Amino acid sequence: MKNLVTALGSLAIAGSAMLAQAQTPPAAAAAPSATVAPTPAPPAAPAPAAAAPAPAVKPDLQAGFVKSVRGSVQLLNGAGTARAASPGDALGAVDRIVTGPDSSASVVLRDDTTLVVGPSSRLDLKEFHFDGTTRDGGMLLSLLRGSMRMITGLIGKTNPDAVRVETQTATIGIRGTDFIVQADGQP
Repeated sequence: MKNLVTALGSLAIAGSAMLAQAQTPPAAAAAPSATVAPTPAPPAAPAPAAAAPAPAVKPDLQAGFVKSVRGSVQLLNGAGTARAASPGDALGAVDRIVTGPDSSASVVLRDDTTLVVGPSSRLDLKEFHFDGTTRDGGMLLSLLRGSMRMITGLIGKTNPDAVRVETQTATIGIRGTDFIVQADGQP
């Protein structure tokens, strides 16, 4: 089994081409001290608010976010519309993750489940729901081809029967917290 190394919020899979690392923002630079107090400016009229870009996924339907991307990774929504994946992108409750050769993606779901999708893979998030207050939820993933590593979050810890992974030949009920699934894409 591949080694799991954790340190300060970083996740690395040793001996594997898949790597997921948390991005740590640089420390804020200290402001230089001023020796003369500036004269307060008269109040100005509020600036008009800039229009925010429309999110790819509505917040109430968001299952998680893309943590890291290496190589060519696409996200397809339930309607089949594809977009290139980038760190920070929202993941919908019924999205598909497609990785190219020598590519991988790390995704964190709202219940803190971590998915690392390996090269040449196709993973469908067929169902995801989670209530952070009650910790009630469930998920169904379908690995059509390739590989995926899953480190379960709150759903897997509080209700392991609510976490399932399908391949073309089997459905797996999850009882552990860290596992790898591989599917060759042949029925």
